[in-house]
Amino acid sequence: MPQMLGNRGLRNFQMRRQGPDTEIMGQKKSKELEARGIRQRFASLNEVCNRPNHFRHYLNGYYPSGIFLSTPILPWMKTLESARANCYYLQGTRIGNSLLPISGGKRFAMRLWGNEYNKMELAGAFGDLGTFIPFVAAYISINKMDPLGILVSFGLFKIFAGQYFKTPFPVQPMKAIGAMAISRPEMITPGIIWGSGIFTALFWFAMGFSGAVSWLHKITAKPVVRGIMLGLGLSFVLEGIRMMGDQPWLAVAAFILTLFLLSKEKIPAMLALLVFGIATALISHPTLASDLLQISARFRIPALSLGRITWQDLIAGTLILGLPQAPLTLGNAIIGTVEENNELFPDRPVKVKTVAIDHGLMNMVSAAIGGIPLCHGAGGMAGHVRFGARTGGALVILGVLVLILGLFFSESVATLFQCFPPAILGIILFFTGLELASIAKDIGPVRSDFYLMLLTAGLAMWNMGIAYLTGLLLFYGLKKNFIRL
Repeated sequence: MPQMLGNRGLRNFQMRRQGPDTEIMGQKKSKELEARGIRQRFASLNEVCNRPNHFRHYLNGYYPSGIFLSTPILPWMKTLESARANCYYLQGTRIGNSLLPISGGKRFAMRLWGNEYNKMELAGAFGDLGTFIPFVAAYISINKMDPLGILVSFGLFKIFAGQYFKTPFPVQPMKAIGAMAISRPEMITPGIIWGSGIFTALFWFAMGFSGAVSWLHKITAKPVVRGIMLGLGLSFVLEGIRMMGDQPWLAVAAFILTLFLLSKEKIPAMLALLVFGIATALISHPTLASDLLQISARFRIPALSLGRITWQDLIAGTLILGLPQAPLTLGNAIIGTVEENNELFPDRPVKVKTVAIDHGLMNMVSAAIGGIPLCHGAGGMAGHVRFGARTGGALVILGVLVLILGLFFSESVATLFQCFPPAILGIILFFTGLELASIAKDIGPVRSDFYLMLLTAGLAMWNMGIAYLTGLLLFYGLKKNFIRL
């Protein structure tokens, strides 16, 4: 006997039994969806419902009751409202945020050049502020670098990444280079930082065009990749907790607010968190409001910095900054991010060769206009996704904002950054770390794989390059039965 599927838009959908009751997925017989009139009422589902190839996505998002979808099976999907609340993708077609009309409703998400632009993409755009603001602020205040080139390079390549990859593909400061430069300002000059960017660009151009990075990706085992993601995620969690320490009551209030709103689609958690943080900053710093009112726009264009880089800068940048960063970039920003992207967005896969060459392009341009070394860190994607981003629209939104900030307000960026208290940035980094670490859940039941993942994660929290090399050697040692765990 047909079972009606709730009300509103799905009243025309019916479930029909084909044999005995079975599990939701994986059984030969299962409930089948009859889509009567689907072409007339839901044009955006035509491709999905008529696609002959089998596909399955875990449609969970931030909601506890996820469902599995496999064409033509759609088990106990209740109403279109519940579909919108639980589902994000049907083979790359988004349901969340009203790509589908509700009972003839007129609300639609804006789509432009393959990306979406809506409140969730806007919220997800700021999911990477936990690393972006602290590093950029430190380069400006400690290393005395002009924010113009830094912000313009970030803005340009965030827009480029969003438009090219069509996923929340992050653009971040390189961590090892940044940490060394910020901790040794008396020794690391802007010229040395730009020199490290030139070396990084040439290195990843060579690795990408030669195919060496593709070979390294091919021999890198899943437990090693998951261990790097787990270790980096836990590092973000610990760093987020450290950043919350100076303002514990603000951190607790922001934490509760974020937990509550992550399960609400109507009010994006990130936007509420930013509003809460700005309000707190204005209250705790009475002069901040007057400082913000004095900000005025002044258009500036970055000057070329290549002529200011000496051979000594290039050599020092290579040996002191560039070489120690390379293993971290390989494990985290290239292999890790590619694996994360292809796991979360299988309909929009990327290749390590493409990402390596893009690292070369980003750093060559950034160094040329006075920017800092950039990467596609896996933690950045986790942050964007955790707070709502599902396409490259989030990166385009943030890129446009950062580009405008650089071109017109670069002289006032230090004042603007005061609107984001460290505790709020710590909350963002904390949830980013949780999201990144959670990817390790699919490691599987094999005991040796689990042990190897944990060992790699522990080492990754200390040194990413050593973790990658050690994990790789142990994996092949286990595979050849040279060692046992």
